[in-house]
Amino acid sequence: MPRNPVQFQKGLSMAEFMQRYGSEEQCHAALVEMRWPDGFVCPACGSKEHGLSAPRRLFQCKNCRKQTSAKAGTIFQQSKTPLTKWFLTIHLMTSAKNDVAALELARQLGVKWDTAWLIKQKLMEVMRQQNETNKLSGDVQIDDAYLGGKKAGKRGRGAGNKVPFVIAVATRDGRPTYMHLRPVTGFTKAALKTYGETSVAPGSRIVSDSYQCFKGLNEAGLTHVAVTTGGGHSDDDLTGALFKWLNIALGNVKSAITGTCRSCDAHHTARYLASYEWRFNRRFDLAGNVERLARASVGARPQPHRSIAAVRTIAEMYG
Repeated sequence: MPRNPVQFQKGLSMAEFMQRYGSEEQCHAALVEMRWPDGFVCPACGSKEHGLSAPRRLFQCKNCRKQTSAKAGTIFQQSKTPLTKWFLTIHLMTSAKNDVAALELARQLGVKWDTAWLIKQKLMEVMRQQNETNKLSGDVQIDDAYLGGKKAGKRGRGAGNKVPFVIAVATRDGRPTYMHLRPVTGFTKAALKTYGETSVAPGSRIVSDSYQCFKGLNEAGLTHVAVTTGGGHSDDDLTGALFKWLNIALGNVKSAITGTCRSCDAHHTARYLASYEWRFNRRFDLAGNVERLARASVGARPQPHRSIAAVRTIAEMYG
């Protein structure tokens, strides 16, 4: 069997990463270029005339006298952690196929677990926000799934202590292209209608099992085909062929999250799902993913610890 060129691409080696982002000066210069590609622009008045305090890495507008840094107003705001550690985290998170646990990240960065956990959560939040702008199109397989829960309980539909989420895989020429892993308030027609309206491009053809909630996709104006699956999906029949990539993706996602990170609290589950979705959908150019996530982080609004660690209900998070 020939090797999948996407799976076996070179990516960005650690040596190449260190050449580009190995010093604080290199990381700061990259951040400035990403934020102001055409030169500094004052965030307060829009003027380009400025002075620079090199030791403090502060820009001062000559018009309104406002001082600002390259990190201000971004996901890096008020962080005392060196940019080299932020960029290394970005590299480790984007190059690892199955994510990297916060404890392992703390060891790699040489920081406390709490610091590594917060950096990772902030970057996963950037991934989640980026994912929201992407819609699936074409032929799409969709299913309901559950993840997490601190307590053991009922499996499958109706399970307690679990976070419900939609898994959807778009295919082209029989191969998977892009994927969604989107938490929902529950598997109702209203929830699936909202998902269809906001996350699937018009004209797409969606295939699901005959679970009643998927009728909401019809109400969203999408072409929806419901397949009666009986006792389950089999790789030996038509049903198995229809849902092949969906089943493979779901198995990989759960193995990656529970195998690498062991568990995640319900109020953080959306970010863990989002990080896997982000990596899968950007697997075609691994070497460019460090810059891709860094640029997204520059454009993301600040996320203080209280907002990252806040405990919310499923309805508050995803409703």
